[in-house]
Amino acid sequence: QLQLVESGGGLVQPGGSLRLSCAASGLTLDVYTLGWFRQAPGKEREGVSSITSDGNTYYTDSVKGRFTISRDNAKNTVYLQMNSLKPEDTAVYYCAAAESITRPYTYWGQGTQVTVSS
Repeated sequence: QLQLVESGGGLVQPGGSLRLSCAASGLTLDVYTLGWFRQAPGKEREGVSSITSDGNTYYTDSVKGRFTISRDNAKNTVYLQMNSLKPEDTAVYYCAAAESITRPYTYWGQGTQVTVSS
């Protein structure tokens, strides 16, 4: 029932910034735990960041201090602000939703490409 659509990806030079958005439809996001994942060519999907329904945030070590996750329940949208981008951040980024912090992510967006290159 819940559908997620990512946007905001693109090509950026190292050190640049992008803001990804994930808009939801079908259900409201307020009770969901939301996450951002990424998958680079030839690599496994990895979790990047998450935010709980109470607003608690988590980040993988490689993006701490550079990325910020936020949510706007009124707009039914979750964001990922990415600063100081590195070539290793290049990947397809996906947003996902879980029914609670203890449940698996079962709703996924289609992904948006982020390319960091000079």
